[in-house]
Amino acid sequence: MSAKPVPTRITDMLGIEKPIIQAAMGWIARSQLSSAVSNAGGMGIIETSSGELDAVREEIKKMKTLTDKPFGVNVAQAFVRDPDIIQFVIDQGIKFVTTSAGDPMKYTGMLKEAGLTVFHVVPSLQGAMRAIEAGVDGLIVEGGEGGGFKNPKDVASMVLIPQVCEAVDVPVVAAGGIMDGRTMAAAFCLGAEGVLMGTRILSSAESPVHQNWKDAIVGADSTDTVFLNRSGPGPALRALRTERTDRIQKEGVENIFGEFAGTQDVYFGGNLEAGIALTGQVAGRIKEVKPIAQIFEETIEEYHRVVSGLPR
Repeated sequence: MSAKPVPTRITDMLGIEKPIIQAAMGWIARSQLSSAVSNAGGMGIIETSSGELDAVREEIKKMKTLTDKPFGVNVAQAFVRDPDIIQFVIDQGIKFVTTSAGDPMKYTGMLKEAGLTVFHVVPSLQGAMRAIEAGVDGLIVEGGEGGGFKNPKDVASMVLIPQVCEAVDVPVVAAGGIMDGRTMAAAFCLGAEGVLMGTRILSSAESPVHQNWKDAIVGADSTDTVFLNRSGPGPALRALRTERTDRIQKEGVENIFGEFAGTQDVYFGGNLEAGIALTGQVAGRIKEVKPIAQIFEETIEEYHRVVSGLPR
């Protein structure tokens, strides 16, 4: 039996059953994973941050054979140098795009003119107001506890989400530290109308990453991630604690992007010391690898239990 729905502006705008969006993880957020998210009632997202645009184009085509549910594409502006990707996304009939890692002014107008719904990922109130000025339909507001590339001046979700929600009228998706119904309920109490999951979906049964990474997440404590490259050059990021990332945290590196040369060995070969495994603090709460449909169903059921049990 399916859990009782949670209708919000997010579900209405995106045409999805559950107000859960999947993070656009480079190399990982492709058709195998993203179709499972869409088929489970959430919003699957195809990544572009790998920069492998020919592969991305094929993954978008594959999605249409794997799901008849809505899905979207992320345009990671710092990693996508080919402006033709925007026209390609439009030509493929995509209805929802998230933009990130860049100025929302760059593509929002073009996407909106083509009739697409656009959400921008922001790590600060200033970023949120810039995205509102650009004309976005919604925001993904990401706290510093989330995995991946971060604002070096990170702000925790508990502070950032209500700060943004109090300042804007568009719907907000909360990201960073979200993995179940309890955290979804907390995000909604802070003003969000949807949630984005990264590490929880990364460690799901359908995730294409190596079992070693999933096992490391399941075995992690909440202190088993590190915040790297806060002083630059290049972006800051949050990653799984390993001997390699401990060393980078202590000694720094001249070029953080050089540490990603072994990404394929980390993600799909299971050698967690070959590079950087981008992972959020919420790994400390994940205790089991589960199918995405089960994760989502349990999330919605727990959400309702938590909300109904709040003091009146």
